[in-house]
Amino acid sequence: MFQTFQNTFKIPELRRRILFTIGLLVVYRIGCHIPIPGIDMSVLKGFFAQAQGTLFGLYDIFAGGAFKNAAVFGLGIMPYITSSIIMQLLGAVVPYFQKLHKEGEEGRRKITQYTRYGTVLICILQSYGVSIFLESLQWGGASPVVHPGIGFRLLTMLTMTTGTIFLMWIGEQMTEKGVGNGISLIIYVGILARFPGSVLNEGRQLAAGTRTPFQGFMILAIIVAVTASVVLITQAQRRVPVQYAKRVVGRRIYGGQSTHIPLNMNAAGVIPIIFAQSLMFAPRTITTFFPKSELLKGIANWFTPGALVYSVVYALLIIFFAYFYTAIVFNPVELADNMKRYGGFIPGVRPGKKTADYIDRILTRLTLPGALFFACIAILPWFLMRSMDVSFYFGGTSILIIVGVALDTMKQVESHLVMRHYEGFMKRGRIKGRR
Repeated sequence: MFQTFQNTFKIPELRRRILFTIGLLVVYRIGCHIPIPGIDMSVLKGFFAQAQGTLFGLYDIFAGGAFKNAAVFGLGIMPYITSSIIMQLLGAVVPYFQKLHKEGEEGRRKITQYTRYGTVLICILQSYGVSIFLESLQWGGASPVVHPGIGFRLLTMLTMTTGTIFLMWIGEQMTEKGVGNGISLIIYVGILARFPGSVLNEGRQLAAGTRTPFQGFMILAIIVAVTASVVLITQAQRRVPVQYAKRVVGRRIYGGQSTHIPLNMNAAGVIPIIFAQSLMFAPRTITTFFPKSELLKGIANWFTPGALVYSVVYALLIIFFAYFYTAIVFNPVELADNMKRYGGFIPGVRPGKKTADYIDRILTRLTLPGALFFACIAILPWFLMRSMDVSFYFGGTSILIIVGVALDTMKQVESHLVMRHYEGFMKRGRIKGRR
């Protein structure tokens, strides 16, 4: 493994991409600690010290700790993800956006432009809600906002909107010139930044006697088991056999070989979890606009992490987006047409529409257990945390995103290594999906 990491820096292009990605992530982490003007940080930290087990604490995890600091990156990258969800849903139901999806590079450019406009609009609304929320806070008889009013609200809207747009640009640059998916890496690093503090917190509880060694061992065993199971399901594949008929072109014979189509149990990756979590922030965001409404406060309590309504809706959203995003990234009809064009067929299945229906049926059945597994992993740790008082960091959503993004990034790095005849991360196998 150490030799493999050495090899990554022997390839100039890969070394440049890795260092470029690390540099932008450092910029992101610095921005998470720069507060917006007009904030009393001592009061704000006192409030969030009591809000670790609420939705505010969960949003702060996805914002990399920037939300509790009222930082310029306080909104994180979630407005961009929300805008992307809206654009993809519109692409499935609105003819104009369906047409854009089929126009190739030009259509994707227009969709990206509309996504950015949507991000700005969502940022303006959310940052206004954050400014009202900050003004309504009270801790120890003091407010974290030094000079409340329209000036503070406009400054908060401008600062946070600019911060999110800059984060969106950083993510796009990492995807294009770095390694991995830039947007996912921003969320990944934000979650991972809380790891040292969570480990120290667990150590303090063991030293103080508030947690027994047996409980500490059980927590570690659960984390290892969940991580291993997530890796196993993420890498699981159903291999559909494909046979290519022999073709004679001139004096050469082509085809006549057997191969397979690898269908992943989790073809959508971590996108369903990120999309579902992004939508779960919406009810609480709306309530920030009406801090005195008792009705909205009651609805917000339903969507508190660990509540029954929150858990059920969150699980259903994960299952929905697993199917939705799989349908976007995998087109059985196009795959069947390409196989038919090159003389390929699945043994026992007629080419064309029958092949497309066969692949679609397998993919539908394969996605269900994967989606159910990730939904269970996402909501079950909440009950464990309540019963064992585990740090918020060790939630199932965090582990799912960390493992998924790490595997995707390793696939890209390994593809660079193998392409240049270096050994990958595994000597006896390969990370599935590399081909």
